[in-house]
Amino acid sequence: MIDVEQAIPHRPPFLFIDRMLEITDAGAVAERAIRAEEPHFEGHYPGNPLMPGVLLCEATFQTAAVYLVEKMSGAGEDGAEKTPVLARIEQAKFKQMVRPGDTLRIEVKFRETMGRFHFLEGKVLVGGKAAVTLSFALALL
Repeated sequence: MIDVEQAIPHRPPFLFIDRMLEITDAGAVAERAIRAEEPHFEGHYPGNPLMPGVLLCEATFQTAAVYLVEKMSGAGEDGAEKTPVLARIEQAKFKQMVRPGDTLRIEVKFRETMGRFHFLEGKVLVGGKAAVTLSFALALL
């Protein structure tokens, strides 16, 4: 399967996917184990660590970026030379808390491309239940 660090420029501690599980024409699925030693848990919140919602969204954007790079590579373009940039977030809904020890299943589905903007839908699942759902657009510049 694809090497995440070869596909996108993100690196720890700001890389929020561990591995890609599946990439198809319609979308992609990634996985991330949430570890107690992650630096954001020191302040969010001490004694009651919760994964920040913005980082759950970021995991979705990174999964989408890997998907788009792979999709472009399959079409003969060099997506790995592009930098994924978030262009829009819509309808983000936070449905359950994520804590250390949880494993995320991150799903993205492609909707359409308009010019240089790629529109997708994302979902982060914990234990088979939605933790976050959102729509968003990325540009690869």
